[in-house]
Amino acid sequence: MPGDDATAGPAAADPPVAEMAAASLAPAAHPVLEPSRHRTFIKSIVGGSATVEELVGRKVVVGGWVKTGREQGKGTFAFLELNDGSCLANLQVIVDAEVFPLSHLVATGTSVLVEGVLKKPPEGTKQSVELKVEQVLEVGPVDPSKYPLPKTRLTLEFLRDFVHLRARTNTISAVERIRDELAYATHTFFRQNGFRYVHTPIITTSDCEGAGEMFQVTTLFSDAEKVEKELKQNPPPSESEIEAAKLLVKEKGEAVARLKSSRASKEEISASVSELTKAKESLAKLEERFMMKPGIPQKDGRIDYARDFFGRQAFLTVSGQLQVETYACALGNVYTFGPTFRAEHSHTSRHLAEFWMVEPEIAFANLEDDMNYAENYVKFLCQWLLDHCREDMEFMVKQFDKTAIDRLKLVSSTPFVRISYTKAVQLLENVTDKKFENKVEWGMDLASEHERYLTEVIFKKPVIVYNYPKGIKAFYMRLNDDKKTVAAMDVLVPKVGELIGGSQREERLEVLVDRIREAGLPLEPYEWYLDLRRYGTVKHSGFGLGFERMILFATGLENIRDVIPFPRYPGRADL
Repeated sequence: MPGDDATAGPAAADPPVAEMAAASLAPAAHPVLEPSRHRTFIKSIVGGSATVEELVGRKVVVGGWVKTGREQGKGTFAFLELNDGSCLANLQVIVDAEVFPLSHLVATGTSVLVEGVLKKPPEGTKQSVELKVEQVLEVGPVDPSKYPLPKTRLTLEFLRDFVHLRARTNTISAVERIRDELAYATHTFFRQNGFRYVHTPIITTSDCEGAGEMFQVTTLFSDAEKVEKELKQNPPPSESEIEAAKLLVKEKGEAVARLKSSRASKEEISASVSELTKAKESLAKLEERFMMKPGIPQKDGRIDYARDFFGRQAFLTVSGQLQVETYACALGNVYTFGPTFRAEHSHTSRHLAEFWMVEPEIAFANLEDDMNYAENYVKFLCQWLLDHCREDMEFMVKQFDKTAIDRLKLVSSTPFVRISYTKAVQLLENVTDKKFENKVEWGMDLASEHERYLTEVIFKKPVIVYNYPKGIKAFYMRLNDDKKTVAAMDVLVPKVGELIGGSQREERLEVLVDRIREAGLPLEPYEWYLDLRRYGTVKHSGFGLGFERMILFATGLENIRDVIPFPRYPGRADL
């Protein structure tokens, strides 16, 4: 009807659906994404497979840090020696003054991202190719008056005070590339030999070595500080407040009982029960606060570790061996590769508080099998460096140890000598051309001077010493039939001495229990380890390689603090 249409008016019109949809789909204002840039590694330019002819004319984006920079041609252009860490070699970069202010680029340590064209340098220059910059994309400036790593040669000891910057030096960057290659080679070797990689815990309740030099993991101190702070801000309730709260709970309980006996309504009883519950909760909180005491919790005059985070004493691991054995007894051949810790107050050039261990464990393997795997693994690592890290190894030869590459060749290609501990002692006792600092006698633990004499003087090659006295080896090593020695072996190499320590594990339950007791260790923390012998025990063996020692051996460096990115030792834990 006309009247109906007239009364509807504008309010009855269809909603602007199209306009609303367009508005809802309109993009919100946000920053435009910076386009991705494909950065070319310097290694692929100066050390890649491409020929100079193939490189010349190619446009590339390169990023790195200025090793040296100098303005030339009365400030019309600058030469930059750029390194991006992909290799030891630098790329020479030429920047004209009209492209970018040269004073912002030439300081050592400056980071730059540049785009340009590769070209052939003039005849007589050492570079085979250089980069002519067309555009400077990014600059991370440096104040040369404050930069702590000048162009002059710096000692490794000096660099330990700048662990956050020392990777920019030739030596530490070369060491890190060697370390990376050895890590990759480790995973490659075990993968090729049918091993599975197992991540073992860093926090443990077992002492693998039995030496007791472990970092403790505890929250008792921080918890005690929190309690002390809490008690200062909110003093604990008095005994009278506790008694009043107990009386209130009693009264509320009696009220509930009366309502139930008088057959009160369900709503009344529920309300009363709710009040009783609140009174009980309040009492529990008061009693909990009443029991709070400042200081470390104690029981029977000793620290009460039952109130610690894990409900018992816990430590940073000294080895993943015991734990990885559990997987060897299920998956067969396994290995773990990770950080380990030792709270040893030693400042020698061979000790760290945090270091990395490679620890394979081999099911159904005896000591001979163990020695075979260890020898093959070390040879594999040495050959890997010769094949994949030649430039950095040549740098080590030039700067630190002229025999480094020859040593790798020797170890990778020479069968290891294998002698018993008893034979090794006899050989050392007969030495007349050298006086050892540590007296040689059966039952002693061979010192580094003895190990190096065996490898560097007597045999002039790697040596595996086996069947050590049980008194100087760990409880888990298999007791030999003579009851005096254990089926243990150490791989000794020139330069560092012991590189690997391993053994056949004790698979006999009764013997293992006796060995744990002889070591003065409690059985309770090792019950799970004993279960491996109770349920389907199996002959198995394994070894551990100190990763940093392997790097020392390869590079020829003298101090272990220089072959780990962030060294931790007594008094120092930078970053």
